[in-house]
Amino acid sequence: MRLSKLTASLVAAASICLAAGAASASGGEAVLKDEHFSFEGLFGTYDKAAAQRGFQVYQESCSSCHSMSLVAIRNLGDPGAPFYDEEHPNPNESPVIKAIADMFTVTDGPDSEGDMFERSAKPFDHFPSPFANEQAARASNGGAFPPDFSVLVRAREHGPQYIYSLLTSYEDEAPEGVDMRPGMNYNPAFKGGMIGMPPPLFDELVEYSDGTQASVEQMAHDVVTFMAWASDPKMEQRKRMGWMVMIYLFIFALLMYGSYKAVWRDVEH
Repeated sequence: MRLSKLTASLVAAASICLAAGAASASGGEAVLKDEHFSFEGLFGTYDKAAAQRGFQVYQESCSSCHSMSLVAIRNLGDPGAPFYDEEHPNPNESPVIKAIADMFTVTDGPDSEGDMFERSAKPFDHFPSPFANEQAARASNGGAFPPDFSVLVRAREHGPQYIYSLLTSYEDEAPEGVDMRPGMNYNPAFKGGMIGMPPPLFDELVEYSDGTQASVEQMAHDVVTFMAWASDPKMEQRKRMGWMVMIYLFIFALLMYGSYKAVWRDVEH
C-alpha cells in the first residue's frame, strides 16, 4: 500500500514537471538573453557613442509609437548625456541640441486669440508624444497602449536584458503546439510568447554615421543604452559621489584609528 502511494506521488510529481516544461515551451515564462552593457556594475558608465546611435534608432524607429514625456530635449546635452559638449556646457546654447530640437514640432498656446498652434521645438521642450491622448494611441495600436520610454528600463525587472531580448527574439513561426491568435507575433522573451507589436527592428534599418553595422543586435544594444540613460541620467554622477564618500570614510576611519592608538598608547589595557 505504501509503495503504491509512493509510486502515485512520483507519477504525479513527474506529471507536474512535464506540464510545466510544456507550458514553458509553448509560451510560458520569458526567456532572456545575457547581454552585457557598459553601464552595469559599480564602475559602469554609459557608452556615449552607443547612446548617440540609440537615440537615432529611437528617433527613426520607435518614436512613432513610444513617447519620452519625462525627458526634455535639453537633457540630451547635460553632463553625462549622449550629446554633452564641453564647449557648450549649457545645452540651451549647444548647436547640436538646437539642431535636434528643430527635428520636432510641438503644440503651444493659446495665442492672443485663444487658439493652439504648432511651432518648432526648443531645447527646453519635452519630447512630443506621437499621439494626442491614450485613446488615440490605443486606436492606432489595436487596443494596446505603447509604454513611455522615459523610465522603462528602470520600470521593468531585468530592464536592459529584457528589452534587448524582446527586440532580438522575434521568430517567424511559433513552436509546434503553440496556438497563435490572429495578429499576434511569437517572441519567447515576452511572457506568454505572444506579443501584438510586430518586429520593430531589421538589419540596416538605419544608417549609422560612424560606420557601425546596423544589425538587429547592434541597434537593440544601442537603443537600450540610450533608454538606460533616459531612465537614470544621473547614474555616473551618483557612482562618482558614492566612491568619493567611500574613500572619505576609509581615510576618516584610518585617522580615527590612528588617533585612538595615539591617545591610549600609554594606558595599560
